[in-house]
Amino acid sequence: MQQDEKNYITPPGFERLREELRHLRRAERPEVVDVVSWAAGNGDRSENGDYIYGKKRLREIDSRIRYLTKRLEIAEVVDPARQTNTERIFFGATVTYEDQHGDERTIRIVGVDETETDRGDISWKSPVARALMKASEGDVVPLHTPEGQVEIEVIEIRYGE
Repeated sequence: MQQDEKNYITPPGFERLREELRHLRRAERPEVVDVVSWAAGNGDRSENGDYIYGKKRLREIDSRIRYLTKRLEIAEVVDPARQTNTERIFFGATVTYEDQHGDERTIRIVGVDETETDRGDISWKSPVARALMKASEGDVVPLHTPEGQVEIEVIEIRYGE
């Protein structure tokens, strides 16, 4: 990822990342350090499962802590509820659109770190979000897919959910 790249995130997404970082630092990491220390005191480390797994888990936790710290440092919190131009699609919008088959889908455009496609939360960098950006209700926009270009129609735009 480029250093000057924006990391847009909603306020709840920012809080979730901050809470995960807090949990890793204050709860999970100290527990694993205790297990590793205890296991190290049991002698031969080469065949000590607690020690080997603990060291591996500690590396994973430290890696995640570094990642979260960097992401939070460059985060730019954008509150969708404060959007003044609610007639167009921007970051944080909840959008209902109709695809080329007449199926309606509802998605919410969120930050890269808070994407959950099962819930309909898609990254602002995704092809669908990029196609929808700045569109208004009733607009038909082109969407580039692996099968080719299709058109989707914006049915509804909401903010502040």
